[in-house]
Amino acid sequence: MYDTKYFKAADDAEVVAFMQAHPFVVICGAGKDGIPVATHVPVLLEERDGRVFLLGHFMRKQEHTLVFQENPNALVIFSGAHAYISASWYADPKKVSTWNYQAVHATGTLKFADEQGLFDMLVKLTRHFEGRDDSPSLVSKMDEDYLRQNMKAIIGFEVEVTRLSHVFKLSQNRQQTDFQRVIDHLKLGDAESQAVAGKMEEKGGQLFGRE
Repeated sequence: MYDTKYFKAADDAEVVAFMQAHPFVVICGAGKDGIPVATHVPVLLEERDGRVFLLGHFMRKQEHTLVFQENPNALVIFSGAHAYISASWYADPKKVSTWNYQAVHATGTLKFADEQGLFDMLVKLTRHFEGRDDSPSLVSKMDEDYLRQNMKAIIGFEVEVTRLSHVFKLSQNRQQTDFQRVIDHLKLGDAESQAVAGKMEEKGGQLFGRE
């Protein structure tokens, strides 16, 4: 991961908040043959006694499931909005263009859950993403036979995070004038660009003392 002091969060809480806001992740692993695999899944983040855990589930009998049975080491990648930054937007355009983005890499050990652990995780997962207690799609409101039948096709997992690294690259290395020029141009772009502009405005308050 690109690592430089300019492009960092204010504190660990900001990193965790970013992970919670972007729960659809890429989980990477490698089996005994060393060949990497990756899969895309939603995860639920839990903090316990100062440690971070990521909960989710895989389809059984898939390449990634078999790999993690061989090697429990996992890399979980969280990513947010990103956008091209043209040097033509700077006061001096004869500079290098770049890309603004935010990403977190969580490294840890993956453990598979038993049937009860899977059920408990599904209860938490649906409650979190449904976002309301009266949703008819909560696991707690499903027919038990239907649920148990579908659970046969999946396996729950938990990743205990042992290392977090991140890049929040939002033009923090630019002077205030260029920083604002980038925001102004991004606001004219698509939804992704506008999202990056919003993140830059939040960061600008820390960089330049704005409220």
